[in-house]
Amino acid sequence: MNQELLSNYYSQHRDEIASFIAMRITDADDAQDMVQDIFMRLLCGKHLISPQTINNLIYTMARHAVADYYRRRHVYEEYEHYIRRQDDSDEMESIISAQQLMERMERSLTRLPEVCATIYRLHIYEDMKVGEIAKQLTLPYKQVENRLGQARRHVRKQLRFG
Repeated sequence: MNQELLSNYYSQHRDEIASFIAMRITDADDAQDMVQDIFMRLLCGKHLISPQTINNLIYTMARHAVADYYRRRHVYEEYEHYIRRQDDSDEMESIISAQQLMERMERSLTRLPEVCATIYRLHIYEDMKVGEIAKQLTLPYKQVENRLGQARRHVRKQLRFG
């Protein structure tokens, strides 16, 4: 029942939902990806979906996807200002791309204990809260909180000073 309902809804409303998202993030390709992710989560999940609730559920998920998009983007911007550099002519300032930034972050994480790196990745990439990470890794809340702080300080220091 859910699969048929989702399939019909997707074929009838995907462009409308993509437009809803694209108006908020200004990138049509990312909007299409987000629509697909929403429907994949619904297909793979155990949500109780009915014809009466599907519209509200999907638009709520779309609003959350947009918020997640900006939250992830904020992570890039938060660290980007640490990595400014002058080119040889000293006339232009350039910013290392987000991909290079992610590579530097990952390299700095390899210098941390595995549990610290895992906690940091779950927090940054999976957007998990400290309590969720503690539950998933079966660690005390305070320990996760402390290790996340340790990882943040380490990554910040590595991004500043290389």
